[in-house]
Amino acid sequence: MLSELKKQKRKYLKVSSKYATKTPKSKALYERAQKVLPEGVSYRIRFFEPYPFYTARSKGSKLYDVDGNEYIDFWLGHTALILGHSPLPVVKAVKEQLDNGTIYGTSHELEIKLAEQIAKMVLCAEMTRFANSGTEANMYAIRLARSYTGRSKIAKFEGGWHGGYDALHVGVKPPFDVPESAGLTAGVLQDTIVLPFNNLEGVRKKLAEEKVASITVEPVLGAGGCIPAEKEFLKGLRELCNEKDILLIFDEVITGFRMAPGGAQEYYGVRPDIVVFGKILGGGFPIGAFCGSKEIMARIDTRLYKRPANSFHGGTFAANPISMTAGLATLKQLENGRLIAELNKQGEAARKRLKECFEDGKIDVRVTGASSLFNVHFAREKIRNADDAVKADKNRLLDYNLNLITNGVFFLPGHNGALSTAHSKTDMEKLFHETEAYVARLKKK
Repeated sequence: MLSELKKQKRKYLKVSSKYATKTPKSKALYERAQKVLPEGVSYRIRFFEPYPFYTARSKGSKLYDVDGNEYIDFWLGHTALILGHSPLPVVKAVKEQLDNGTIYGTSHELEIKLAEQIAKMVLCAEMTRFANSGTEANMYAIRLARSYTGRSKIAKFEGGWHGGYDALHVGVKPPFDVPESAGLTAGVLQDTIVLPFNNLEGVRKKLAEEKVASITVEPVLGAGGCIPAEKEFLKGLRELCNEKDILLIFDEVITGFRMAPGGAQEYYGVRPDIVVFGKILGGGFPIGAFCGSKEIMARIDTRLYKRPANSFHGGTFAANPISMTAGLATLKQLENGRLIAELNKQGEAARKRLKECFEDGKIDVRVTGASSLFNVHFAREKIRNADDAVKADKNRLLDYNLNLITNGVFFLPGHNGALSTAHSKTDMEKLFHETEAYVARLKKK
């Protein structure tokens, strides 16, 4: 075992050296960054060994770093860029809006138009409120659920990532009873119950004696390993919530407008009470949104519910005209479903082809995902939840990811991949070719 680890380390150092040779300007920038940014980055997941490359520009399916290297981008701005980098319809609309203002601090028609577009596409979204991130939107959705039900306790799933909001920042990575961050008080977490993913019986058991306001679930676990919820599991959750008067919240920050025009609720045929959006909805600009029925969303209306009965929501940049413009332009491209359907086919084909690449080399992998999302786990057993995912060989995954990056294919190491309408057949073949080359190198060991 020790000998195998030494071999892996030597191999990693060799790849790191090749990467360093190609990225000297990025290395210099990282050295500067460490003096003014904790860990040298603005979000910890963007750091990877030996240091991250620094992007100078992007277009379509490509990133270009400060050293002039080109990368086919499968990270896509945290999976937000379903139309690729700087798609023409979005750029054109935003340029026109820039001349009319970037933030008003007043109401404007664009926020109505985008909310109307969401209501047109998403079954449960009769009304919408906008925020600036998925974290914000999840925070306000939880507050709304508590306001509506009059209950304090909430539930979420092992491996579920819903942003940095304290009450949901628990049970993200195994061991699930270890705090995800310093600064989270016992008081803020005491009302959060962590449930087993894809295990309806386990959920029923944990909630048997509990009265919770809401259950928040990602239809596809993001940080947990790109693991789809099983359809019967989601249907069972809906039935359980009906039985116990619990609000079912779909966190569709990742899956929203990617799996289907109406999101995962259309894809799975399961309707939540509240849905949370982000990423794709902003068309490349910061956004968050939470949506629900008129009855539930009415709790935000201070004309109907006075303090302390109303559920507060606000924000300086909420519904800013740039994000509204970019979001509306993006949804107009997606609403008929043709682009999404084609991406879903490509996603299925990509998962199949990647699986075959590793199987041809007799390497145990599990390729997870749904729609146009995918991930590779170096594991033998089936991956159904975050506990299964954490047992996979993470060192091998990072080695694979860095090999891809060194050869011009970008996945943020250890994270999911996504497809965009900008990815070409040539882009996909490059991914498969570099995967086959990596497998061939493994076979020579």
